[in-house]
Amino acid sequence: MTRQAENDPAQDAPRVDPPKRTSVGLPAVLNSLRQVGENAGVRRGVPAMLAVNQKRGFDCPGCAWPEPGRRHTAEFCENGAKAVAEEATSRALTAEFFAEHPVSELAERSGYWLGLQGRLTEPLYLAEGADRYAPITWESALDLVAGELRALDSPDEAVLYTSGRTSNEAAFCYQLLARLLGTNNLPDCSNMCHESSGSALTETLGVGKGSVSLSDLYKADLIIVAGQNPGTNHPRMLSALERAKRAGARIVTVNPLPEAGLREFRNPQTARGLAGLGTELTDLFAQVRLGGDLALFSAVNRLLLEADRRGEPVLDRAFIDGHTHGFDAYAEELLSEPEAEFWPRVERATGLERELVERIARMAMDSERTVVCWAMGLTQHKHSVPTIREVVNLLLLRGDVGRPGSGVCPVRGHSNVQGDRTMGIFERPPAAFLDALGAEFGFEPPRAHGLDTVDSIRAMAEGRVRVFLAMGGNFVAASPDTNATEEAMRRVGLTVHVSTKLNRSHVVTGTRALILPALARSDRDLHGDRSRWVTVEDSMGEVHASHGVLPPLSEGMRSEVDIVRGLGERLFGESPVAWSRLADYDRVRDHIAAVVPGFEDFNARARRPGGFTLPHAPRDDRRFPTATGRANFTVNGRYAPEIPEGRLLLQTLRSHDQYNTTVYGLNDRYRGITDGRRVVLVNPEDCADLGVRGGQYVDLVGEWSDGVDRRAPHFLVVEYPTARGCAAAYYPETNVLVPLDSTADVSNTPTSKSVVVRLEPDTGL
Repeated sequence: MTRQAENDPAQDAPRVDPPKRTSVGLPAVLNSLRQVGENAGVRRGVPAMLAVNQKRGFDCPGCAWPEPGRRHTAEFCENGAKAVAEEATSRALTAEFFAEHPVSELAERSGYWLGLQGRLTEPLYLAEGADRYAPITWESALDLVAGELRALDSPDEAVLYTSGRTSNEAAFCYQLLARLLGTNNLPDCSNMCHESSGSALTETLGVGKGSVSLSDLYKADLIIVAGQNPGTNHPRMLSALERAKRAGARIVTVNPLPEAGLREFRNPQTARGLAGLGTELTDLFAQVRLGGDLALFSAVNRLLLEADRRGEPVLDRAFIDGHTHGFDAYAEELLSEPEAEFWPRVERATGLERELVERIARMAMDSERTVVCWAMGLTQHKHSVPTIREVVNLLLLRGDVGRPGSGVCPVRGHSNVQGDRTMGIFERPPAAFLDALGAEFGFEPPRAHGLDTVDSIRAMAEGRVRVFLAMGGNFVAASPDTNATEEAMRRVGLTVHVSTKLNRSHVVTGTRALILPALARSDRDLHGDRSRWVTVEDSMGEVHASHGVLPPLSEGMRSEVDIVRGLGERLFGESPVAWSRLADYDRVRDHIAAVVPGFEDFNARARRPGGFTLPHAPRDDRRFPTATGRANFTVNGRYAPEIPEGRLLLQTLRSHDQYNTTVYGLNDRYRGITDGRRVVLVNPEDCADLGVRGGQYVDLVGEWSDGVDRRAPHFLVVEYPTARGCAAAYYPETNVLVPLDSTADVSNTPTSKSVVVRLEPDTGL
């Protein structure tokens, strides 16, 4: 039997135990089996789990970590099992459910409860003034959307958002639709996560993606994992780190929190791991303060430069002279600060002693091949782009780009979020992409930059958006400044969500709203008697096919490609795009091959087991398509967040029982939290200084220069070994504290890891 969800469980009275020191092992296996049984049942759950991440199966809808060449029978992690189990559920949402539950009631429910109700199975319409969704035919729904889009005074009154789950084929068709409409308003979830990585890497290396493969991790001498928690967010990465460690790599972890996943890993795919025997992954733990990574990497780089000046051969001079630009200016600036000022500043910013920083620098000097991995802990600060540029500086000093076993490894957090960008989901598309798109379809694409996520919310708040169309995702819950985002969404005339399951964005709507039920990755995509398949790109630039295996719960579901195709036909007929012919996904892939570099002969190469690797100029031949034609050293300043007296710097993060905004359960096993989510993790010494104690309930009150009172009420204080001055709490509950206007320089990414808060006694709200 699949799990029923009649009641919305309380989330504010958790049990707290000491955090774990080990990860995965038998508990992860047992929890995966329980999730599959409760959500999908044996009949649907077992075939799905045997097919996930297999070469003739479907790509996991969770993270973007790549699959190894040789697949295990169980090629998934605990969080992947949770994602697939909920997607493969046999519980269907019907018209009767929506007749019984008005939107006003659903808006009071938690996202956890909404997600447990099951799969959306038929189009639904919320009319102006209505309080209940009602069934609508596909024809009427698409006619309604097309009519609203045609009636716009300007195409820029439409915003077309994309979640990372969207396939390459659907993403390509979706951006084509937007540009035929005449707008580049294509915000996506990258804007809220790795936009800082793309901005920094494009400027410094010329390609806004990672440069490493799994084989590079296996060959590395040193792996630095900064601002990332793979044990919860990318568990299959732990297997790669274990293999690297056994090959002799040393691992440095840079994080404000000690995370079990980077301490000891018990591999559940081995008898040793199931028996409770693990591998110690981290050789050196640098418990950096939030936002202190720029200071840390600049200090490591300064130590390398000083060693070079002493005559130690620690810099790759041949690489620097032959392939880089700006070294002299960078070295001069980094060495210009007097030592008596430099080290006290670094120690304040990082919370680390000089001796530990020197140990990291010596490990970097001794390494012939270094990989630096990072995720949201680096990308969601005001100074995220300078921080990642400084990471690149470290690798450039050592010649660790374009050499096996080395390079940059931004770990994407959502399956195919990287592929969506490759397909053109970008509000600031390169001119060459638009030129190729226009040439393929015979039209002139819009050239003006569009709106990203934050600017879309601002435009909605100002009444400049009349239609909001979301291809997947949970925009309302994922975005910053929850109250401002919800108020902005309610000012839109029509909100449309292409979705698989119910979420918060379906109950915070515009004047009118549509829900269009889509097939999921695990569902068979049939056109007549022919089974269709799609492709995705992982975090390391590997493109491979994804074949659904389960019978859809309803004939009322449509593929994302067909939904876009149906809308395109209504808006533009068959010119300049023969939309009806795109029911054959091979034709979509032929268009992609003509437009997107690296996808030549796409159909044939995608049919190969395991797919193919996209070209990457810095990695493949040390060619850097930057403004200078070389890899660029950059001067990145000395910024670090200031924490006022009596305040803490808060980071929002995931629990182990969630993926992005989808909450699978109320436990965070590795951090010792059970049956609740409204907790704030605070260092015991900070608790004493602030006059609070573990077990006390407080309100989290955000402080920002606009003076707005942003409050997240009723959080349990948990004394936890965080870095001093730093706290942590789960999103989306704490997104309300992230100011809309507090964003990273250059990338405009919300600063969800740098929220100044004060703790006030619980108001009882």
